Amino acid sequence: MEARPRLLLVVVAIFVSISAGGAAVINVKNYGAHGNGVNDDSKPLMAAWKAACGSAGAVTLVVTPGTYYIGPVQFHGPCKASTLTFQLQGTLKAATDLNRFGNDWIEFGWVNGLTVAGGVIDGQGAASWPFNKCPVRKDCKVLPTSVLFVNNQNTVVRDVTFVNPKFFHIALLSVKNIRMSGLKISAPSNSPNTDGIHIERSSGIQIMDTHISTGDDCISIGQGNDNVDIARVQCGPGHGMSVGSLGRYAGEGDVTRVHVRDMTFTGTMNGVRIKTWENSPSKSHAAHMVFENMVMKDVQNPIIIDQKYCPYYNCEHKYVSGVTIQDIQFKNIKGTATTPVAVLLRCGVPCQGLVLQDVDLRYKGQGGTSAKCENAKAKYVGYQFPKPCP
Repeated sequence: MEARPRLLLVVVAIFVSISAGGAAVINVKNYGAHGNGVNDDSKPLMAAWKAACGSAGAVTLVVTPGTYYIGPVQFHGPCKASTLTFQLQGTLKAATDLNRFGNDWIEFGWVNGLTVAGGVIDGQGAASWPFNKCPVRKDCKVLPTSVLFVNNQNTVVRDVTFVNPKFFHIALLSVKNIRMSGLKISAPSNSPNTDGIHIERSSGIQIMDTHISTGDDCISIGQGNDNVDIARVQCGPGHGMSVGSLGRYAGEGDVTRVHVRDMTFTGTMNGVRIKTWENSPSKSHAAHMVFENMVMKDVQNPIIIDQKYCPYYNCEHKYVSGVTIQDIQFKNIKGTATTPVAVLLRCGVPCQGLVLQDVDLRYKGQGGTSAKCENAKAKYVGYQFPKPCP
């Protein structure tokens, strides 16, 4: 009668080991993952996740060195684990057949206390970019985002490399309290809609010490966000740091309390930008934002508010945006612009409470830089180059 319990203990030990600190460690290889870059490891990884999520206490799911070829996977909770670490030591490599995908490739959802750390996440997007019609068609089919975090709380993402997504690298949706640091995010400068990090309907966001070079916005802050803190991010190439686009759909939430500091932009289309659509179907606010200590290196539009945003052809510009912009500060922003207009403040309903403090932006070509304003009620403090709008 003693043999059966011993056998059970042996079997359990194969799949779940206990580290010196008492945390359970689950190895994806014990769930049938190959890690050879050829066999489809989608099901083994989800099986390992299910085991980790269902284990009590502190749990670490280890994706050991190797290349794991996977299609769409869902790593969902809620989990029994008090904390769950997804320790990526190898590379996750996306399938290229778009027929396999919905909106996302990898989803981490409904988990409290998740950490995603290390490794490489390769979306293999180059084969899909020719099928992306979103830059020219309003009714385009959206390609899958590489990694979606949805309805998570108290999340850490650190020291992960993201390359070549089919669409966005990372999207945050309805996330509360997430700290992201030490990320390396890259795609070619001509890759369409490959935003580095897109944020929507989330709060308590920290993005620190990260390098993003991509084909669209390095970081885009969409609708319904509050308390976003971004610091020490290297951006370029790409479209820069954007709040928006806002005001396109009915029922959008406000964007409030955004603090962006100590960023460097190199060869980007924009520096710091707020963009809203005209003719918004409902009203919203973009308010209480500080952009400070920015270095612009050969940036087309270092400071830009555009309330007539329209990326398509034949834009009529007949309407006023429904997004009210107020209490926005641009402080200590210096460097070089590759177009003569270094500061563009194009507001619809007059922007309220704009402050520009210690701005020094020089034109890389012949002549000086200038500022252009529409309906912008701005206060100027300290040194100003270009000369402020009348």
